[in-house]
Amino acid sequence: MKTLLVFDFDHTVVDDNSDTWVVKCTPEQDLPDWLKNTYQKGHWTEYMGRVLSYIGDQGIREDAIRTVMETMPYTAGMIDLLKFIGQNKERLDCIIISDSNTVFIDWILHAAGAQCAVDRVFTNPAHFDDRGYLDVQCFHSHSCAQCPVNLCKRKVLEDFLERQLMAGVQYQLTVYIGDGGNDLCPVKSLKTSDVAMPRKGYSLDRLISKLNAGDSRHLESRVVGWSSGLDILNEMNSLMKQSCL
Repeated sequence: MKTLLVFDFDHTVVDDNSDTWVVKCTPEQDLPDWLKNTYQKGHWTEYMGRVLSYIGDQGIREDAIRTVMETMPYTAGMIDLLKFIGQNKERLDCIIISDSNTVFIDWILHAAGAQCAVDRVFTNPAHFDDRGYLDVQCFHSHSCAQCPVNLCKRKVLEDFLERQLMAGVQYQLTVYIGDGGNDLCPVKSLKTSDVAMPRKGYSLDRLISKLNAGDSRHLESRVVGWSSGLDILNEMNSLMKQSCL
């Protein structure tokens, strides 16, 4: 059986936030206060819709946005990790679950030649409309009270695993790699055979530490922190060797 690798994108695959990186394409490389002040907690995608509309109003079009997005830095060691995954597809499946959008992730993966490592991307759909404006929509609706209104990563992961099982694909284990608060919900769904890999010093790492410190609540999965893609690569090598024993 294969191993499933599940990645967050911002501050995990790449070492910044793609939704804030896009602001670098504006003349001021900043947004006006009136626009920043429209953000409401839990409604980031709706806010980004207004940001992208503002960028379009400035006359900034696809080529200029893409040029900026392709300069986004990958997290240290992550390109090597993605190459490793691409070279071991007979044993590894890889998906991304992200609150970014399809256009940004596609551009950034292709810029590094890393798209072959990734089997599926689950994120907010985006496209350029007839005006040349980038339009982004919410990924789905859900009933989870813990997650932003547009994306529950736990539901995405569980639905994917169910579809794979119906197609005859069962995974030996799932490795979840992320950094943010919205990664805690899917991490809670992991089984004892699975591995949660929070980025050290980031929100998910702190939340897991707090959760595991309590007597009444804990995670079933093993937890392995990481600082670079090479840490994850070492863990994957170890897991693959164990599965061969």
